[in-house]
Amino acid sequence: MTSPVTALAYPFRQRFLNYQEINDQLEAWARAFPEFVRLQSIGTSVEGRALHLLTIGREPNRDRPSVWVDGNMHATELSGSSVALAIAEDFIRLHAEPDFDAQSLPPHVRDVLRELRVYVLPRMSPDGAEAVLTTGRYVRSNPRDRRPEAHRPRWVSRDMDGDGLALLIRKEDPAGEFVESREVRGLMLPRELEDIGPFYKVFPEGVIEDWDGHTIPDPYFLGDNDTDLNRNFPWSWAPEPEQEGAGVYPTSEPEARAVVDFVTKEPTIFAWLNLHTFGGCYIRPLGNAPDRKMNPFDLAVFRQVAQWGEDHGGYPTVSGFEEFTYEPEKPLHGALADYAFHQRGAIALVCELWDLFAQLGFARKKPFVDHYTMLTRAELEALGAWDRTQNQSRIVRPWRPIEHPQLGRVEAGGVDPRIGMSNPPLEQLRELCARQSAFFLRLAAMSPRLAIPEVTVEPLGADLHRVTAVITNEGYLPTHILESAKELPFNEPPSVIAVGRNGAHLVDPKGARRALGHIDGWGRGKFGGAFALFFQRSRGSVSRREACWIVRGSGSVEIRVESCRTGTVTRTIAIGERH
Repeated sequence: MTSPVTALAYPFRQRFLNYQEINDQLEAWARAFPEFVRLQSIGTSVEGRALHLLTIGREPNRDRPSVWVDGNMHATELSGSSVALAIAEDFIRLHAEPDFDAQSLPPHVRDVLRELRVYVLPRMSPDGAEAVLTTGRYVRSNPRDRRPEAHRPRWVSRDMDGDGLALLIRKEDPAGEFVESREVRGLMLPRELEDIGPFYKVFPEGVIEDWDGHTIPDPYFLGDNDTDLNRNFPWSWAPEPEQEGAGVYPTSEPEARAVVDFVTKEPTIFAWLNLHTFGGCYIRPLGNAPDRKMNPFDLAVFRQVAQWGEDHGGYPTVSGFEEFTYEPEKPLHGALADYAFHQRGAIALVCELWDLFAQLGFARKKPFVDHYTMLTRAELEALGAWDRTQNQSRIVRPWRPIEHPQLGRVEAGGVDPRIGMSNPPLEQLRELCARQSAFFLRLAAMSPRLAIPEVTVEPLGADLHRVTAVITNEGYLPTHILESAKELPFNEPPSVIAVGRNGAHLVDPKGARRALGHIDGWGRGKFGGAFALFFQRSRGSVSRREACWIVRGSGSVEIRVESCRTGTVTRTIAIGERH
């Protein structure tokens, strides 16, 4: 029988959707399931496209533990939108289809997931993604350049051969750094000493703006697009030239500002998945320091997350600082995941989708970031051969001779990274979506879960009663989520308040609210020493609190456990004759 949710699905598991198709998908879900799906715009891009955010969960305005997923903040990384939509669909099915197994999770875990509020931003960079989808040009985040420098020679991407794409051009030059592979026609390789030519210079397909007629400027990945969204977030932001692509100030870009404005008002977000491509790994904190400086409990929690990443997502997890800095011991500044971890106190991960290197059989490099730059000619030719046999030659495009208005005789073509390099082959997109959803559902199920499992009423005589409430955290995580997040101003410890109703009154109204302090969950992470074979012991009553009040009269008492971090849990008990 067809699922009522999947019957509404656009083909995001078969291909990469454009801006309108993504919006149509989100609107279809919101129309079909208004009781637990809400669609809103949290901002607008420079080109006027709405940044649509999906909220999933019954009573969307009720505060409770929440999770966040975003995709496609870098324009070429289109499969992030597909995975974000797949995760959204699985959460919707949890509400719409009682028997949905949610990537093989048992019923009690599915119940935990139904209690959450889920935020999904499928495409953070709609302007950039649209440019990549339609032209194939390289855009880091957004196709705009507002730098005030005048008369600066630079390459500007443009379709020069009339095929609708802006890829690469090559020009023969005895000082060229590239040669064409003899094994994979069209594939350009770094020149070596023994090569006999012809040799080529390789440039972006486009024109040189403010050209002096003879000096060709170096291509630059931000040459005609000025800001990398993943360097524009507030935590540890640094200006250029210290950090390339930083933007003129933190959240100078409307997309970054919209995210920060929204999540600042949502302190309940405890887990954050920032979807990128490519490589096939999860990148965890710390991004600014080695593991020896990380809080041990936090590190143990991330080890548990990493285990799920290996088992279900299929990727290893690496430290941002130790394995994903482009220059040794020079951390990136202004990254979204760092902001989510350090400033919002969330279990924040980058996922570099699409394990191209593993698919090609390359040995794991350490640090992981070396995969992107330390490739031999043999490995590059293996990629070209794989593209021909397994990817329908989508990456290596033929070269076509053209007359360039500035450089004269050149050839246009080369590498189209959209399918097979920056993103997986379309034939693998469905499996990618399923595996990453299976991983994230387990991460989301770590939620703290406050409960009031027991309330007792003890008659004291003279129309008085003692009301005692037991408050527990039945979830994996503590109410403060991470030890490193405890001191964040919004990380409010839970408190409990009793309110008399219908004739029942507290004898001491000023004592209605009682501080509980943060309450631990049952989880202790992985390999943190808590389960050593030689000393298997539990902690004491760290997940339990009690509070009591003296109540006069008959009626009822409402007991509320409250925190802006974990939301509100309520239970009402009858008092006196109505008990």
